[in-house]
Order: sequence, then C-alpha cells, then structure tokens
Amino acid sequence: MNSDRNQSHSVYTCPMHPEIRQDGPGSCPICGMTLVPAAESGVAVAASVTGQFDKVPAGWRGTVYTCPMHPEVRQTEPGFCPICGMGLQREAASAQDDGPNPELVDFTRRFRVGVALTIPLLVLAMGPLIGLGWIRGIFGERPTMWIELALGTPVVLYCGWPFLLRGWVSFRTWRLNMFSLIAMGVLAAWLFSVAGVLAPQIFPDGFRDEDGHVGLYFEAAAVIVTLVLVGQVMELQAREGTGRAIRALLGLAAKTARVIRPDGTEAELPLDEVQVGDHLRVRPGEKVPVDGIVVEGRSAVDESLITGEAVPVEKVADDPVTGATINGTGSLVIRATRVGSDTLLSQIVDMVAKAQRSRAPIQNQADSVAGMFVPAVMAVAVLAFLAWAVWGPEPAFSYGLVAAVSVLIIACPCALGLATPMSIMTATGRGAEAGVLIRDAEALERFETIDTLIIDKTGTLTEGKPRLVAVMPEPGHDETEVLRLAASLERGSEHPLAEAITRGAGDRDVSMADAHHFEALTGKGVKGVVDGLPVALGNLRLVEDMGLSGESLAARADVRRDQGETVMFVILDGAVAGMVSVADPVKDTAPAALRALQDQGLRIIMATGDNVRTAQAVAARLGIDEVRADVLPQDKAQLIRDLQAAGHRVAMAGDGVNDAPALAQADVGIAMGTGADVTIESAGITLLKGNLDGIVRARRLSRATMRNIRQNLFFALVYNAAGVPVAAGLLYPFTGILIGPIFAAIAMSASSLSVVLNALRLRRVPI
Repeated sequence: MNSDRNQSHSVYTCPMHPEIRQDGPGSCPICGMTLVPAAESGVAVAASVTGQFDKVPAGWRGTVYTCPMHPEVRQTEPGFCPICGMGLQREAASAQDDGPNPELVDFTRRFRVGVALTIPLLVLAMGPLIGLGWIRGIFGERPTMWIELALGTPVVLYCGWPFLLRGWVSFRTWRLNMFSLIAMGVLAAWLFSVAGVLAPQIFPDGFRDEDGHVGLYFEAAAVIVTLVLVGQVMELQAREGTGRAIRALLGLAAKTARVIRPDGTEAELPLDEVQVGDHLRVRPGEKVPVDGIVVEGRSAVDESLITGEAVPVEKVADDPVTGATINGTGSLVIRATRVGSDTLLSQIVDMVAKAQRSRAPIQNQADSVAGMFVPAVMAVAVLAFLAWAVWGPEPAFSYGLVAAVSVLIIACPCALGLATPMSIMTATGRGAEAGVLIRDAEALERFETIDTLIIDKTGTLTEGKPRLVAVMPEPGHDETEVLRLAASLERGSEHPLAEAITRGAGDRDVSMADAHHFEALTGKGVKGVVDGLPVALGNLRLVEDMGLSGESLAARADVRRDQGETVMFVILDGAVAGMVSVADPVKDTAPAALRALQDQGLRIIMATGDNVRTAQAVAARLGIDEVRADVLPQDKAQLIRDLQAAGHRVAMAGDGVNDAPALAQADVGIAMGTGADVTIESAGITLLKGNLDGIVRARRLSRATMRNIRQNLFFALVYNAAGVPVAAGLLYPFTGILIGPIFAAIAMSASSLSVVLNALRLRRVPI
C-alpha cells in the first residue's frame, strides 16, 4: 500500500473484473491486467477498504504510527495492529529516532520479570522429574500449589497482558491471528490451574492423577508467555536493525545552515528554518545543507553519497549541488532550491521507508493461508481434546488439555506472518546502502521474473554529457553562422544535446542571440525564431516534416553516425544550412554490466530516439543485438505493451522526462538517479549512482530476497504441518511421544527465530 500520508487511500480495481478491489496497485488475480484507481475505471466503490483502519485526520502533521505488515493501519498514537496484532511503528523516520523503541523497552521489562518468576516456578513444578522433589516436600503439596499460583499469575496477567489484550481484540473483531492462539493456550492452562488450586473438588476423576491431585500447568503458561516475549523482543530488535539504513541516511544531513541575510550579515540557523531562495555560505569541509545552485565561489564537492564516485566534482557558478554532500577546500555561496522534505536526501529516506512498509504480492498468499489456518488449528485443538478424553489413558482429560494447549501454541503462525515483511525490510535497507532504492515490495518481487530489459541510450548507456564534435555547413554558410543559429535556439532547451551545443558555442567564443517562439517537438527537435528568421534544429524526421531533403549531407552524416555520433540538421528560413555533430561517451561500467545481465538470461533491447546508424554503432560497441531507433516516447511505451502482450515481463531503464510513460508502462521501471524527478517517480527502482551495474545489483537483490522469502515460508509451513499432528498426540499410540505446552512454546519460538535470522542474512548478501 502506497499512499500520501495526508491523503485518503485510493481503491484499485480491474477494468475487466470490477469485483476485484484492493487498496493499492497490483495485478488482477483473474486476468492479470494491471489494476487502476477505481475513479478512473468507472467502477463505483462506496468507500475505501482501509477507511476503517486509517485513523489519521486530514492535514495531521504529527507522528503517524503504522503496521509493517498492514500499512493501511494508521493512527496518531502507539498501539497494535487490529488485523495481525503486531505493534505499530513510526511511519516516518527522523534523525532524532535514536532512542529505543518504547514497545521494545516495555517488552524487555516484562521479559525480565517473567524470567525472574518463571525459573523458581519451573523448579517447583518440574523438581520431581529432575531430582529436586524434596523442595516440594519442604513446603507441602497444598502450600506449593499456592506458591505456584502466586508465581504464575503475575507472569500471565502482567508479562502476558499485551498478548491477552491482542487476542481479545482479534476475537472481538473476528480477525484471528497468532495472538488468538497464544491467548487461548495461555488462558486455558492458567484458568484450569487456578480452578485446580481454588476449587479442586469440581474436577472429575479424568483430570486427577493416581494420587488424586488435579494437575497444574502454571509453569506451562508462564514458560509460553516468557518464550513468546523472547521472540517478540528479538523481532523488535531485528526491526530496529532494519531501520539502521534509514537512520544512517538521515545522519548524513547537516544540522544547521549559515544563512546570508539581505544586509550581508550571516547567521547560523537550524536546517528547518531555511527557505527556498535563501543564500547560504558553505565553508571548506562543511556539508552542503540543502539542494541548491552555486551563485558564487569555486570548489570541489565530494558527491560519493549520490554518485558513488570518490573523485570530487568541480563546482562553479550555476552548477547544482546536493544536500549532505561535502564541500572541499573552496568556499561556496549557494541559493537554496529545495529544502526540508523536498531535498534529494529526504526523498531517498522517504522512498526507503515506504518500501519497508509496502506489501509484496506474495504476502497476500501468506495472509490467505494464515486466515484459514487459525480457525483450522482451533478446530484441531478441540478434536484433540475430545479424542484424548474418549480414548486416552487416565487422567484422560488432563492429557486432552495438554494436547489442546500444545496444538494452539505450536501452531502459532507468527513465523508465517514474519516471513515476508522481515525479508522486505532487510532487503530495502540493504539496497539503499548499495545505491539501489526500491519504491515498493511489488517492484522487488516483479523484478525477479523480468525476462526483457529495454534500455534508453542517452544518459542511461551513455554518460548523458555529450560534447560538440563538429559543425558542417552547407555551401553559402559558414561554421560560425550554423553554430550560432543552433546554439541560440538550444538555449531554451534542457536536453543534454542542447547543453552540448551551447557549451560548444561558448568554448568557441560564438555569440548567441535570443530565440523567440521557442517550441520543443518531442522526438524530432526544436524550432523558433532567431534574428527575425525561422530556425529549426532536429533529426531527419523533422527535416522531412518540413518538406525538405537532407540528401546532400546524408553521406557525411552517415560517416559520423557510424562512429556513434548524433547528427542534427540546422534549418534556416526553410532551407538546410548545415548540421552539427554531438558525441556522448558510453559509460565505462556499461559493457560489463550488460554482459552480466545477459549472463543472467535477460534479453536486452536498446530503444532510442536517435537514428538507426548512430544507435547501431553504439549497440555494436556494447554487444547489444536488438535495437529500436527513431522511436518517439509513445513508441517506447507501445513497444513495451507489445512485448507484454507476447507474454514477456519487461523492465525499462531510462533517465529523461520522455522516458516516464515507458517507465510507468513497464512491469518494473528503472530510473537513473541522475535523471529527472518525474522519471524517478514513475519508476519502481531508482539507481542513485546512475550506472547500469546498479541494475545488476538490483537483480541480484531481487533474486536473493524472493529466495529468502520462499525459504521463510517453507520453514513456517513445514514446521506447522509437522508440529500440529505431533502436538495433537498422533505419535503417542505408536511411540509413546506426547509433547507438552512448554516444548511446544520452545518449538514455536525457534520457528520464529529461524525466520528472523534467515531474513537478516540479506544484510550481508553480496550484490
């Protein structure tokens, strides 16, 4: 579930099957189509499915608490999830989240009390079995029973109170979960034992041993509570660990900024007081406080946080700088352009936090199994009690109670509930450390199944920093005139090729004029008016659209294109005046990354708006066999739709605004972190370093995560499948083996622990 924290949730539905409704994007389980917001599908939905769980008022600016397993549960105070019973956690991390989790502190305190009371209780109850029966003899049988009551009751009612409360809520709302079984098992053992102490005369002979005593199970109830607390404390500690990546990112931000006031004085202000447009001084060695533009000074800035490159980047006037990067030896004055939650660092933190709270589609299957599993376990527990009561040895009822409680405890599906969210939280944190930002768990799960990868050329395969190589005028024109016209027109464009032309004109001291009536022609070029004359600059498609022929320059252009250069025609007053050639170097990491992706079985297709010859030259250099050239943005999206219709799972990697439609259409969109904001928002995966080896890392992370989730689900399901029959006493007629509630609690805790430890292995997985 992904939703703006201050907006209502959207209900998604299938256009073909309107009966399918859920509170987040996904695929229709019937036809496989991508779900769309109900408002866009024409399907009327009376109310959001999550409305009953979202208790955050519109416009709330305080802390919001949510469930990691059910992010649709949101409220303004700490508590527990009404669906699964898990403790809620903060929805948004902050740099001040250094203190321990209040729930972890509370559970740790309850655990210590539980241990202190349970150990002597165990000694009293189990003493006769381990040669310590003389201890009971010191006090006598009846006083010992009262001592067990005094020791066991605080453990159940104080230490186990959170579990009893959550179990009660699960029955009241009829959303049965692991706490339903824990509460039933603990209360059954404790209430039976209390009655055995206070009113032993009410029990029939079936509950009495050969000495006529009613069996007590205070130690079983206490051990169950203590072991469940152990599991909860370890789980909470593991969750704290998965948030370290977010806290590490938050810790990178500067705490204050030196603001230059209009009168020239300077003041050190907290970061949250900086406004867009403020001028800030960044002294040598300091962190850049916010995203901005250099207005004065010159320095080298360490941008390894964003790019991963250890070599500092030279910054001069008009160059952008990013918050949390480190200034070198020079002094800079910057103008703040993005502050607070709008900075790149804040967006990264927010993306990681949302990903850790998101649900993978495979979690729905686990929830479905758990939803049917809990009622089934209750039924098995009842049947086990009845079977022992009818056919079991004396005391038959006591054996039946032991079997029923053991079934309830050993079958607790906490491991099943932890299997997916623990892996997702760990994996998204691991990805953030490696410069791979996962928008949501669905993207991570889908990326494992991708078989086709479409890659844009400019800025993705290439550096995205092209340079002017040559100017080739037609007869009657000279190089300076052609370059002046092209650069004057391109001053109004933000395309990397435009920047190369204007920079080339500046390097050659060619003056530029103002361009009027500027218009960008998507996939073709630009046009406008320079010095009162109509001027256009673009590819062959633009030339043909204007009814002109570029045949006279075709041969020269093809020579350039065969070298991987991009050639653009300059059209002045309805005639071709010449052409300019721009080259964009291929990224150093691209060849090795592409080979690694091909070795993983991915089909690679390069899709670019550049001409065929240039595209094929670049593809040949990189070992790419399939090329789609001269494609418009809508053509890329259509290509993806065609591949999807043929049964392929398609990922798209790009960095430009024109790539956004294709990224949104793809099963998984991959945005280069150096690209446009709209591209990043359209993508499921963002590569902070902007290199293709990030795709290799993302693919490895996806495979490792899904493998880890399947292992967790296997552990949980096989454990329950094997544990329930044994706890019910199925082996007793053949082997004489009947496990008690204490052993069941140990086995249940071990199951949860195995899932948590297995998920935490993702922290060290090589990607």
